[in-house]
Amino acid sequence: MRRAVVLGGSIAGLYAARVLSDHADDVVLLEADDLGEDGTGRGAPQRHQLHALLSMGHTHLERWFPGITDELVAGGARLGTGPEVQFYVDGALKAPVPGLRMLGATRPFIESRVRRRVLALPRVRVLRGRADGLLFGAGRVRGVRYSTTGEATAPSGHEGELEADLVVDAMGRSSRLGTWLLRGGWDHAPLQRMRIDLGYATAVFRRGDELPRTVVAHASPGPASGYQPTLSEPGAMVAVEDDRWMVVLAGYTDHRPGRDPADFLARMRRCVAPLHEVADRCTLLGDVRTFHFQESRRRDFTRLRRFPGGLVAVGDSVASVNPIYGQGLTLAALQASCLSAYLRAGSPAHAPAWDYFRRAAVVVDAAWQLSATADLAQPHVNGPYPRGYRLARWAGDKITEASVIDPEVNRAFMDVVHMRKHPKSLTSPRVLARAARVLSAR
Repeated sequence: MRRAVVLGGSIAGLYAARVLSDHADDVVLLEADDLGEDGTGRGAPQRHQLHALLSMGHTHLERWFPGITDELVAGGARLGTGPEVQFYVDGALKAPVPGLRMLGATRPFIESRVRRRVLALPRVRVLRGRADGLLFGAGRVRGVRYSTTGEATAPSGHEGELEADLVVDAMGRSSRLGTWLLRGGWDHAPLQRMRIDLGYATAVFRRGDELPRTVVAHASPGPASGYQPTLSEPGAMVAVEDDRWMVVLAGYTDHRPGRDPADFLARMRRCVAPLHEVADRCTLLGDVRTFHFQESRRRDFTRLRRFPGGLVAVGDSVASVNPIYGQGLTLAALQASCLSAYLRAGSPAHAPAWDYFRRAAVVVDAAWQLSATADLAQPHVNGPYPRGYRLARWAGDKITEASVIDPEVNRAFMDVVHMRKHPKSLTSPRVLARAARVLSAR
């Protein structure tokens, strides 16, 4: 390709740009916001909430940016392994999974290092501007219309066009791709929604020597309890750079956490021991930040009968699922690898990217199935129910129970949670039989 244009410079766009740098002479990141060197500028409103990098996301982060783990750790991130990564169900600590690694760092910290790596690539450049539409011709997208938002060489509001062999939509949940496709005479991808009405709040604490063997602690309600605030409110904490703990607490509908520090600390003290200890011993730094996530969404491009060539979508433009499961950063990394596989197969950039969308759909379906099965257990979530939901829910409940006490079942469970395997692997006869034996022997 001569030129590829990526619309959006957040983490999904950065991954896409990295992949495209192997295939295009000129990769343009069109980004409206000034995200700053440290990644703390404007951008996604949830960027300052706690983000998890799941095990498979960490694997692909290192794949695309070799050595970045060492770089992040040298800069203050924590790398947790074995018992340093703790998962609780209804207050019970699960057995550690050998080989599981999780990185403790804030999203701006990770994203700033990724951005630095991407922008150092000789074929990648940034254009400060806002995409205003697509250019169509000969059955494909041939470029982008844009207006600048502040460049030394072009004043804000300057309008221009960028010709491209491939355009990548990485504009997130606010993507206007559907509208642009309709204007160009194409159909937009069907959108599936699941209203979950989740609220979560993040606070930062000064970290000392109170929990030296803890990097990640994650607590969730068990399968029989549903959402029981007095039993086990969803919550997690991670040791991050600059000697801090980052703590997130979540709740649905009327149980959503607010900005009141006293209420936040009270919720922490109702949670598992590590969060309780941080609430008692550590100093709260700054304000409590909240975010409201109304619904999960996914766009299924594989259901379209016709689609213009020269166009793909990544990240939240394709799917945005309940953030409490921490799949967002990992989905972006896996979709980038799907895009790489598509391009390495020699697929023409000007052709409809059906093979890419089929690959990406497998990844999205895995994330959606895991989050939707859990969300539908909430009494206020009323569908849509996927095919086979009753079996998946029953199997998930039994395996969750067994995973608390059996390392082998827990490994199968965590392989799915960390997106190393598809959720359907939990309904294999071997896993179900093992779970049944464990539960019957209690």
